[in-house]
Amino acid sequence: MMTRRQVLKITTLSTAATCTLGYVRLATAQGQISGGGNRAPAAPAGPFKLPPLPYPFDALEPDIDAKTMEIHHDKHHATYVTNLNKAIADAPDLANKSIDAILKDLNSVPEKVRTAVRNQGGGHFNHTLFWQMMKKDGGEPSGDLAKAIDKSFGSVSGFKEKFTEAATKVFGSGWAWLVADGKDLKIQSTPNQDSPLSQGMKPLLGIDVWEHAYYLKYQNRRPDYIKAWFNVINWDFVAQQYNGQ
Repeated sequence: MMTRRQVLKITTLSTAATCTLGYVRLATAQGQISGGGNRAPAAPAGPFKLPPLPYPFDALEPDIDAKTMEIHHDKHHATYVTNLNKAIADAPDLANKSIDAILKDLNSVPEKVRTAVRNQGGGHFNHTLFWQMMKKDGGEPSGDLAKAIDKSFGSVSGFKEKFTEAATKVFGSGWAWLVADGKDLKIQSTPNQDSPLSQGMKPLLGIDVWEHAYYLKYQNRRPDYIKAWFNVINWDFVAQQYNGQ
């Protein structure tokens, strides 16, 4: 037979377990509601922050799968931000600058952190643009941007052909870009997380061809990923970049 003290102890532990379970369920529900279905990752400490994904993880299905978007944003991009903040801890003056200003003038970054800032800062900047460059049913370019593309590449289909070639030929990890070089439009590629900003050019559109951007769905079929990606280009955002908005 249990004593009165033992009964009270069991009752207390049972109540605590019930409350804890209720808290876990509530926290899980809140996480599912947050961000339109996306569970926000913990914010990295430091002046640079991980921007929220501007749409749910599954918004670009079937072209870009939800699991890739979740890992790409919450893990890969978050890691670039975390490591960028770690790098500039040794160069505190950089904390007062925007990431684009830093990348435009890498030679002014202290040499001891320059490589880390180039890699991690480039990863942060490139991905921040990348999320905005995509949306469901992106359509086709129009207006002044379409005219500029026709002038530079003959047609939109001509642009896609040349852009696909550049993206396919990136060796290893990197990006392919549509850039503004003064008044001219050009297609170029960059290795790793290098940004066209560091070469004096303005990125208008870029595709991430690191394997983490497509391998879950497309495995080694990079051309299939590039073809699908054209379906989700946010041409309105690209036009804003082109028009300097």
